Amino acid sequence: MMTLVCPLCREPLDTQDRQLRCSNGHSYDQARQGYWNLLLVQRKRSLDPGDNAAMVQARRAFLDQGHYAPLSGQINALLMQALAGSTGPVELLDLGCGEGYYSARMEQALQAAGLDIALTGLDISRHAVRAACRRSRTARWLVASAADIPLPPASLDAISLLFSRLMPASMAKVLKPGGLLLLAWPGEQHLIELRQKIYADIRPSGYDPLAQLHEHFSLEQQQPVQYRFSLDDSQSIQTLLGMTPHSQRLAPEARDALQALEHLDLTLDVNLAVLRRL
Repeated sequence: MMTLVCPLCREPLDTQDRQLRCSNGHSYDQARQGYWNLLLVQRKRSLDPGDNAAMVQARRAFLDQGHYAPLSGQINALLMQALAGSTGPVELLDLGCGEGYYSARMEQALQAAGLDIALTGLDISRHAVRAACRRSRTARWLVASAADIPLPPASLDAISLLFSRLMPASMAKVLKPGGLLLLAWPGEQHLIELRQKIYADIRPSGYDPLAQLHEHFSLEQQQPVQYRFSLDDSQSIQTLLGMTPHSQRLAPEARDALQALEHLDLTLDVNLAVLRRL
């Protein structure tokens, strides 16, 4: 697995027992859960950035119910297709890895396909990365900023960015020329039934991440993933709500109506794209 770089001075970090240290004397201790915290205080926009503990717990509980497993399978299939024929270790970064559901499934699927994968998962939320450590003991987990990824330039074979903020220049910097970027973002109909119960007026977002990437990446293929699934009890509906930002925007009457629901049919609508670094 590739060497990390110091977020302060960008010098390589050497591992000594449970500590990372650079030639300038900057050091970072490994957390007892196994991750490395390389998030500088000046990179924090709040005392506790990223998803909070409650959102992480809700997301983990919901994803473990398997409703997004077909989506995860499509992501893994695209990765396997794009990385087919790779020789030697494949350095893969899951950027904005959250609590590690997709990351760990990627690692397992690619290993099962015979690829030698070295997986790093990175998120700004320490709560998410702590949870991710329980998903895989062989991946390397980092609390860090996606705006200043603590990896050497042109060191990665692939990056997955699933439902996370775009950082085109930062991603391009650490990818090798021709390196893979796999992107996932919500379509206009994603969880539309839930949103209709929360908002009186739903307008198309018009979000097009591909338009922001053309300077550094070329599009290789794009694929929609759409299917229906159902939640059959109130607890599952509340868990889904708790893992989304929508839970922070609920009017009291909408919250009461959702708490009374025992069944909800939903649409998954996600766009996937494979791009290559120019």
